Amino acid sequence: MSVLRSCLLTLALIAANGCTLMNLREESREFDSATVLAGRATSPSGWHGPVVVAAVNQQSSRPVIAHSVWLHEPGAYELIVPAGKYTLVAYGDSNGNGVFDGDDPAAAQATPVDATGMGMITMLDLTLTDGLTDAVRAHLPSGFRPPSLHSTQAGALADLDAAAFSAENGRRGYWSPLDTFRQVGGNIYFLEPYDPGRVPVLFVHGAAGSPQDWRRFFDRIDRSRYQPWFFQYPSGASLESMSHLLYWKLLNLQLRYGFAKLHVVAHSMGGLVVRRFMLDHAAHLVQLDRFVTLSTPWAGESAAALGVEHSPAVVPSWRDLQPEGSFLQTLFDRPLPANVRHTLLFGHRGGYNLLRPTTDGTVTLASQLRPAAQSEAQLVMGFDEDHSSILTAPAVMQQVWRALDGSHPQATTNGRLELGLEYASDTREVSLAAPFLQLTPIAYEAERGRPILLPLLPGRRNATLGPIAAGTYELQLMLPGFRTAPARQQVTIPADELATASFKLAPQGVLAAYVGMDGDSAVYPAGSFRPPHPSVVIERVSIDGPGGRRTLVPRREGDPDIWPAYVDGRDDAAGPMFCFANLAAGEYELEIIAAGYEPYTARHSVAVGVSPPSVPIVLRPRAARATGSLRRIAK
Repeated sequence: MSVLRSCLLTLALIAANGCTLMNLREESREFDSATVLAGRATSPSGWHGPVVVAAVNQQSSRPVIAHSVWLHEPGAYELIVPAGKYTLVAYGDSNGNGVFDGDDPAAAQATPVDATGMGMITMLDLTLTDGLTDAVRAHLPSGFRPPSLHSTQAGALADLDAAAFSAENGRRGYWSPLDTFRQVGGNIYFLEPYDPGRVPVLFVHGAAGSPQDWRRFFDRIDRSRYQPWFFQYPSGASLESMSHLLYWKLLNLQLRYGFAKLHVVAHSMGGLVVRRFMLDHAAHLVQLDRFVTLSTPWAGESAAALGVEHSPAVVPSWRDLQPEGSFLQTLFDRPLPANVRHTLLFGHRGGYNLLRPTTDGTVTLASQLRPAAQSEAQLVMGFDEDHSSILTAPAVMQQVWRALDGSHPQATTNGRLELGLEYASDTREVSLAAPFLQLTPIAYEAERGRPILLPLLPGRRNATLGPIAAGTYELQLMLPGFRTAPARQQVTIPADELATASFKLAPQGVLAAYVGMDGDSAVYPAGSFRPPHPSVVIERVSIDGPGGRRTLVPRREGDPDIWPAYVDGRDDAAGPMFCFANLAAGEYELEIIAAGYEPYTARHSVAVGVSPPSVPIVLRPRAARATGSLRRIAK
């Protein structure tokens, strides 16, 4: 091992601030194999107060809580658990002490969740109702209360001086990401109550950073125009996972508050987290506007690759910082959305030596100025600052304010859409997930723009959406467990006016899923998004259950979107995706036959008008057959 490599690894271990190699190695292993369970704990009755959500291990002789969180109000939650089967429970905490007193509404999931290292399982929604005292207590250890009453619900108000937001906790989140996530989670916090009259600006820290890194910005931002938010996350965790967590948090804030515009300012590694989120999920958040990055290592860091290769213990985020790793190699596969304007700011006060090219003291200039990042930036500007001082330099802050002030002006060609939803009379409120409205711009019959996806609050009958660029759109509405009528419709949204549209929704039983990318938990660790497989060839997919057997052969050509069939109540399959609609409730056996893979079979429960958990299916590659010559040698 070279002197440079030895020095880098020694410095990394010294910087671990007491974290032993054994603990780091165990944390990395546990994080890779864990699963994040996510959903929404809601209360249709209107009850409003703190909520506790817990995952209870079903494979133990007595109740064992794998992870629990405390929310300051009903809403979205995330739990990280090792492999196993879990029952999810939730209860109101009107006393604010974390203990279930039995008088508050509660929920207990009927079907256990099978966590098998799939990254993230979503749509695990819980509905708080009265009369479940005995059912919930049966799953809780006597006297249970969550270890922390720190809210992990997006939009919680933060005291920036609290220990959870300290520089020390930021370092801990780098060297002990799993333990930190279990203690304080990852979340978007507000410094003051939400104000619909001011534009949110989300600040994202970098490696080993904390929200306190942004204190100068928070003190100097124009509070009459902007409201500062910050994303706190354990920066030693997989960047792929944290980008998906960021999407989940912003999606739920949009559902809660319906903000019309959002700016993002990110430092160092935080810029990588944000860009990956935009690459994978920006279609769901058309409110994104300005993206300002400071000292971001767009081309990675060679020391991270050395650490992954030679260190006896690896911080998970090192894998994503490897210049030749898949995270960075695919980070610029697609451009940023057209509505996002990027300003790239960099520092160069780090000098040069024989062992390392010009840096800002931490990140090389070459990495900050990766050509792909420069080519899509509206402005690229350098400063005589190092990696830390760029966060406090007045000239840098002035440039950030200019970038935000130069955001898209409110166009006079915007309109709004009044959407009405009519549910069938037998629809159960407790089963409703979040619908998505897809708007596809249509200039001419043969010319369609990029679809826009707008999330809606579960159970809402009416919603006013906008601003939306004036024009003609094809509308489709998707709500898991329901078919919609009409399946699609056109609407013209005039400038500065309100258009109207409505859908009727009828419950149906659906079994819909997709085949996800290959790769073990090290490739798709806890909380990450496993995308649909782009090249798998499914020969047929079948279900067998109440009403008989159905078989689909996926389409190879044409539009790969199965959404129209889903909302229209038709069976369809294309590429890695499939859906069986209008199913009777009951147990079904699913079989998938795909070229080059072992046959896949599994049992799935279908309930009418209920959205099942969203879990990608990962097929097992078929072992290569021995050649004839090898068989002859074996004889």
